[in-house]
Amino acid sequence: MKIFDTAAANGTALDPQRVQRRTVWVLSTAQLLSGVGSGASLSVGSLLAVQLSGSNAWAGSVTTTMTLGAAAAALPLAGLAGRRGRRASLVTGLLAAMAGALLVIVSTVTGSFPVLLLAAALLGLGTAANLQARFAAVDLAAPEHRGRSLAIVVWAVTIGAVAGPNLIRPGALVGEALGLPALAGPFVFSTAGLALAALLLVAGLRPDPLLLAARLRAGGQPAAASGTAGTAGTASSSASASSGTAGGAADARRRHGLRHGMRAIRASPRAGLALLAVIAAHGCMAAVMSMTPLHLQLLTEGPLAGVPAGHAHAASTDVLVLIGFTISLHIAGMYALSPVMGWLTDKAGRLPVILLGHGLILLSVLVAGFGQAAPVLVTVGLVLLGLGWSAATIAGSTLLAESVGADDRVLVQGVSDTMMGVAGAVGAGFSGLVMSGVGYQGLNMAAAAVAAVVFAVALRAAGQDRSVQSAA
Repeated sequence: MKIFDTAAANGTALDPQRVQRRTVWVLSTAQLLSGVGSGASLSVGSLLAVQLSGSNAWAGSVTTTMTLGAAAAALPLAGLAGRRGRRASLVTGLLAAMAGALLVIVSTVTGSFPVLLLAAALLGLGTAANLQARFAAVDLAAPEHRGRSLAIVVWAVTIGAVAGPNLIRPGALVGEALGLPALAGPFVFSTAGLALAALLLVAGLRPDPLLLAARLRAGGQPAAASGTAGTAGTASSSASASSGTAGGAADARRRHGLRHGMRAIRASPRAGLALLAVIAAHGCMAAVMSMTPLHLQLLTEGPLAGVPAGHAHAASTDVLVLIGFTISLHIAGMYALSPVMGWLTDKAGRLPVILLGHGLILLSVLVAGFGQAAPVLVTVGLVLLGLGWSAATIAGSTLLAESVGADDRVLVQGVSDTMMGVAGAVGAGFSGLVMSGVGYQGLNMAAAAVAAVVFAVALRAAGQDRSVQSAA
């Protein structure tokens, strides 16, 4: 494992601000490359599940399995980051995802639904790594730039993730040239993108930002992240350094895993609100997004004659292009304006942007739900859903990092990603059942109820802040 920690050995001789700029650039480029994999999975995953299983009831299974894989991997990857640094953790997740992309191709060739689910679980490790990358961007960031640094890394996935769904047609041509099924083609691009991202992190994420922050604090040299902004800022700034050490006390805390992380979150009302905002946004997004490809297919083509109800039929190329275009716009909504959301988080505050995010989610599901008969309105709703997810995730993640004690930061970040994965799995897993029972509109109304609750909780917290400021 020396490849992961040798570069940090002389980290104290480096300029932390220069390392931070390099870190953000490397993470952003890796996100761009790995985003191709997630974009392809989101766009054709439900279609592959229906095709290989033979039933629409399994439409959400790929997204569910991916999110469960991400949830299961979040804490182990966070523990690996604490012991070996961010580079070891991120590369491990991306290599597992690359194996998953290869297994997707195998599943389409063999027609094996279980192999597809195993592939989705491994792709989930890549999702967990991509989520963790946003926290790696703030290990050395100055307090007043945390939102911006986090958002830049989130934004970088835009090109790859938006390109992924639109690789369906080129992927089909590549698949045909290689003798593969059409839906396997995009995962050839995914495999290459994930491999390049892993290589870039191995070569370029040196020194490791988390280990460098730990060495700087241990040596008494202030890192950029050690600036304070009140009590919350102090907690956030010292967290990345302390969590990167291998001291006995830190190891003992890590052994408590999820339980200890949840205890740290419960001790801070702001951390609890941040976690609620993030997991609710992710659950709503996963539920609606995972069923939209199937809804569009049924809307534009309807059941084919001679195909029993509840069973699958292959979508036409034109419908695949429509689905890819819609999902790519949704992903663009998730990532393209991330720098704006990060700037707003730093300038307007964390709670106002959380309110903006869940307000947009509420609006999005109303538009998509009541406009379910019009593909254009469904697409508009999906774009708004992506924007709401972006605002809530960036502001919530930033607030969470500032709201816990120094020794708990990396662990709490792992808990957050775990809970995001669970929320996404629940949302995607039950979305097929909800849609079967109450339709696409009913699914959107269920998401609207969740977003409305979080909006009310955040609004109350913002009102309490204003009352305290007025009293002061």
